[in-house]
Amino acid sequence: MTEEAVGGAIVDLLLDEGVVSSEEIRLAKRIHAKLTDPVPLLSVLVERKSVTDDQIKGVLRKRRLDIPLGALLLELGVLDPRDLQMAVELQHEDPARKKMLSEVLVDHHFVDEQELTQLLASQLGFEFVEPRLSNLDPELLARSNHGWMTKNDFVPVRRDGDKIVVAFSDPLNSEHVEAARAAFNAEITVAITPRSSLRALLGKLDSKSGPAGVRMVQETDVVETVNAILAAAVEVGASDVHVEPLSDRVRVRLRRDGVLTLLDEYPQEFHKALVNRLKVMCEADIAERRRHQDARLFHVVGDQELDMRVSIYVTIHGEKIVIRILNRSREVAPLDEIGMGSRVLDRFLFDALERPSGVIMITGPTGSGKTSTLYSCIHHIIDPETSIITAEDPVEYVIDGIAQCSVDPTVDRGFDTTLKQIVRQDPDVIVIGEIRDAFSADTAIQAALTGHKVLTTFHTEDSIGGLVRLLNMDIEAFLVSSTVVSVLAQRLLRRVCEACAAPYRPTPSDLRHLGYAGSELDGHEMRIGRGCTDCRYTGYNGRLPIFEMLLVDSQIRDAILNRRTAHEIRQLARHSEMLTLLEDGIVKAARGLTTVSEIVRMLPRLDKPRPLQELRRLSGVD
Repeated sequence: MTEEAVGGAIVDLLLDEGVVSSEEIRLAKRIHAKLTDPVPLLSVLVERKSVTDDQIKGVLRKRRLDIPLGALLLELGVLDPRDLQMAVELQHEDPARKKMLSEVLVDHHFVDEQELTQLLASQLGFEFVEPRLSNLDPELLARSNHGWMTKNDFVPVRRDGDKIVVAFSDPLNSEHVEAARAAFNAEITVAITPRSSLRALLGKLDSKSGPAGVRMVQETDVVETVNAILAAAVEVGASDVHVEPLSDRVRVRLRRDGVLTLLDEYPQEFHKALVNRLKVMCEADIAERRRHQDARLFHVVGDQELDMRVSIYVTIHGEKIVIRILNRSREVAPLDEIGMGSRVLDRFLFDALERPSGVIMITGPTGSGKTSTLYSCIHHIIDPETSIITAEDPVEYVIDGIAQCSVDPTVDRGFDTTLKQIVRQDPDVIVIGEIRDAFSADTAIQAALTGHKVLTTFHTEDSIGGLVRLLNMDIEAFLVSSTVVSVLAQRLLRRVCEACAAPYRPTPSDLRHLGYAGSELDGHEMRIGRGCTDCRYTGYNGRLPIFEMLLVDSQIRDAILNRRTAHEIRQLARHSEMLTLLEDGIVKAARGLTTVSEIVRMLPRLDKPRPLQELRRLSGVD
């Protein structure tokens, strides 16, 4: 790696200002060349005490417009060279939009906007401001051109003697600073503000607006905006759309591959119109703004008819709307294709799913793929000789040959009524979309006692938690032990992008996070995505499930009857060859399917994992 790749702009400024000598830099370079981990040369100088943090800040504040943003973040250790290269590629990907580097870095989650702003304010000595309409100088606004401010991302804040304080989202952009000087024909004091705050403020200011300076919202604008939001969600394969009112703006984010990313932001005045439009579309109560509401929305995007669940939640800044997109056209994946290890799958089929009766629970948090796995189980057991009946809220996959019911409390078809009626339909298999309360849990248990096979989902952290939560619902321990045959816990982790995957060697920190030491993961095909257009420079494309299967054998039954602790039951299950969520994640990371960072981010770490060779055997990986 060359010195230019590591970054040396700040070091050059320190040399130019006489803070460090050429000999000190030469010695630091010799040390730097021997390091195995790529760190900035500046870090070596600081470690050698050749320069102090205060000296660096002093030089940066004196020469702050002489250093590009990318070089600054690189040398301060905020970015690594690979991330900076990706950001620059993204910046030039669409020349027509001419995005600033800071905008790209924030939009693609290379850095947090608030942290970036505070870093620049601290290191470079800029005043940090949060400009609002109420504290701006009306005279300066009257002299301002809205289009010019929007183009150059600045807004005048106040007069400070003979100077004008101007807030920029990127104060290191000399073109924007010069544009502000030319606009006011005066000396300016450069301040810094978060880009989202500045854009929201500029959205409220319009050269064509009335005396209040607030843009009017047209009905056609709202319809087009909502349609564009839903179309964008479908285009990127988002599972959820979040319309969130903040104190000074409306933020729209999409959940893709389990991670929220910013789509767009709108002026605060746009919020009421957006909410009303969505309420009209899903037939919710427009006049009701004090209570939470749930609704359903059908909408056509291109040639797709979308079925969506809409949750309206009242917050201190107004109503927040979350739209869950249900893709009912998706095919149900066979069980042997969903990602279970071969040995785990064989045990699940033989010891759980193919048993004539009993409760099989699929557990995990919201958005962990429980429903998809539930339908894969149904797809496996369906045949002309079996009567399968479901109670769901709502039906997410339509399967021919089974009786599916979407509960609807508004017409007295709630879960309570449906579950009472379901056992009178002569079913062989009962599918309860979700155990929500003691009544639905008791119904599942009683159905299993009368010889039915029951498939359901449950919100718990892991497989043992499913048993513990049933007991906490006041279900008798002997009923739980005699009816539950298996609990399958799962999570969804982001999959490494195949288009840009590269070999990766775990760091000591990775090993420590996983509970390993030394070279226990050496020699395996671990990979990491470098970022490309296919994965939108995230390094991930799609998701894969991670499983933890608990089979309730005689030892587990005795432990339940004796009210043993969750830790004790977990240890018994591990001795019965249960692969934990963490361990299944490690197996899949060792195969290059996901990354250590995803495992650390998503999976519970309750016990030290067993050696990888043992985990591969338990999973069935050759």
